[in-house]
Amino acid sequence: MSVRRKNRKREEYFFDYTLLFIVLFLLGFGLVMLYSTSSYEAALDYGDSAYYLKKQLLSTALGIVCMIIVSRINYHFWERFAVLGYIVAVILILLVMTPLGKEVKGARRWLRLGPLSIQPAEIAKLAMILFLAVLVCKMGKGIRTWKGFGLAVGAAAPICLLIWKVTNNLSSAIIVGGIAVLMVFVAAPDYKRFVLLALGVCAAAALIVFVIVKNAEGQADAAVDGGIQSDAGFRGDRIIAWLDPEKYASDEGFQTLQALYAIGSGNLFGKGLGRSMQKLGFLPEAQNDMIFSIICEELGLFGALSIILLFILLIWRFMVIANNATDLFGALLVVGVLGHIAIQVILNIAVVTNTIPNTGISLPFISYGGTSVLFLLSEIGLVLSVSKGIRLNDVG
Repeated sequence: MSVRRKNRKREEYFFDYTLLFIVLFLLGFGLVMLYSTSSYEAALDYGDSAYYLKKQLLSTALGIVCMIIVSRINYHFWERFAVLGYIVAVILILLVMTPLGKEVKGARRWLRLGPLSIQPAEIAKLAMILFLAVLVCKMGKGIRTWKGFGLAVGAAAPICLLIWKVTNNLSSAIIVGGIAVLMVFVAAPDYKRFVLLALGVCAAAALIVFVIVKNAEGQADAAVDGGIQSDAGFRGDRIIAWLDPEKYASDEGFQTLQALYAIGSGNLFGKGLGRSMQKLGFLPEAQNDMIFSIICEELGLFGALSIILLFILLIWRFMVIANNATDLFGALLVVGVLGHIAIQVILNIAVVTNTIPNTGISLPFISYGGTSVLFLLSEIGLVLSVSKGIRLNDVG
């Protein structure tokens, strides 16, 4: 008995300090870059160069508190709130259409709750991760059938459609859909289904681009001052500008072109922290969607690759935790968070480098956005909670 007790006392549990360090470093780096990027605009608009920094610092502090609290709670506790979270996410998205909705720069994507503004799409991402993890676990082997596959992937469809149509936020809808597909793939890795799904999505996207470009021919060429005058809507205009941003430099291609100027002027080691020219009123929304281009300009290719490497290390730590999780529910939670962050990083960098058409999407932990950093840190808390259940000797 004494030997067993001694062995029990010696049993140690895993806590991923590497993951925690990477997240804290990204947060600190993000605050530094946010101040560097936004100080000029904040001084002009609000008379306080640290305006955006103060707001982000408050959200970050609150997010760290949430991360600590969530990490200390057994992740199974949240199972009972899966359906409720899904319903709340739907209600919050619909509330955007009511007087509680808040419009910022032409986009109605926020809710005003007293002194606070929240973005329901960020809440929906976390709710979808929790809901799908519970749903897949309850389905068991049924997830491997076509019916189960359709049900699991289809569970994300209402949220995606609402985010797209109600808040006009296609990028967040794509992220939620991507999270669902990745979680289902991990639970039932039948490559045939996912290859067919990928081919279908790619074919549909190619057809949409082809139709938009064909319909816009002649109209765009006849535009005044290089502007776009097509009937394809603003997303269609962005696709047209994506194909030739220089031709539409005074219209939809302006932001992308300015971001490319910033990236190109950074060279290998950049101009130096705080010495960006594009942030001085040339690059719109520099502190939000386009902050990666300012990183490239001030810190060069070296700084950009360093940040990408940190995100790769972060994803690697997620994979280690997911592979060693004590149950499927924990593994799926981690995979959901992995998918959220990985997809968002890839899309943000792809937009900034004009690899895909321009769409508003932030860089996790670095871009300005209180709701985003708050819920991202809550997700990190979930991952740390899963990691705490792993015995140290079981980590492979």
